[in-house]
Amino acid sequence: MATRAYILIETKVGAARDVLTALRAMDNVPEADIITGTYDLIALAEADDMVALVDLVTAQVQNIEGVERTITCVAA
Repeated sequence: MATRAYILIETKVGAARDVLTALRAMDNVPEADIITGTYDLIALAEADDMVALVDLVTAQVQNIEGVERTITCVAA
């Protein structure tokens, strides 16, 4: 079973749609949406294990142009 996490993403002003497009293009992100509230986006991420999940978040999601910060909530 894959390790799953919800990633709350805060973006630079005006960057939410571009970040959303980049997230939806990722193989390990089956769902991503713009949301209201403190964060601008939420994404569901799936990986084989925690090491791969950490790599996905830190090496890929956090490096998308326009991403300011993330909060990763691992599904139990």
